[in-house]
Amino acid sequence: MARKTKEQALVTKKQIIDAAIARFSEFGVSATSLADIASAAGVTRGAIYWHFKNKTDLLNEILAQSESGLENLEQEYRLKYPADPLSVLRAMLIYVLKATACDPHRRSLSEIIFHKCEFVGEMKTLQLMQQNLYLECYEKIEDVLHECVAAGQLPSGLITRQAAIIIRAYMTGLMENWLFMPESFNLAQEAPQLVSTLIETLQHSSVLSQSALEFS
Repeated sequence: MARKTKEQALVTKKQIIDAAIARFSEFGVSATSLADIASAAGVTRGAIYWHFKNKTDLLNEILAQSESGLENLEQEYRLKYPADPLSVLRAMLIYVLKATACDPHRRSLSEIIFHKCEFVGEMKTLQLMQQNLYLECYEKIEDVLHECVAAGQLPSGLITRQAAIIIRAYMTGLMENWLFMPESFNLAQEAPQLVSTLIETLQHSSVLSQSALEFS
């Protein structure tokens, strides 16, 4: 009985999260109430409060699940490309761009992050959480860049912090612009070339090298 109850709770939680993503993506976070989400999920507001403290907690859970999914994917690529960290990085970046365009779930998440969430009022706490996630993201990217340098796939003098900032800005810029005007370019089709352009910049940019920093 306890196992069945736990499974039912997980099903209910997923219903709530799916309904929240759909409502946030269509109407925006600030314009969506917990009552709206409860109605869309076919549950009571009490069911939502059983799983989440408030709307901020619910949105944070959604974003955290998105990040954890990428971590699992990274492990898959590491098994596929052993001792080849640059191919892992390339595959991850291409996946993110293609999934934004082709995966309805990830596209909705991206819509929420870039265009449907205002970090004011009760969402101010979420802004701090997202800032911490960004810092963690820089560190994770740097870790992969260090691996690429150690493997001889990127220049030994690469300034990894700046490179991580550029990668994050480049990727988020592409996604945000495409989401705003999907007809302006084919993100899924052009993803491999766009990522190759980024990686070639890391491989050949003299500005991103320690030697350039020393002589500036």
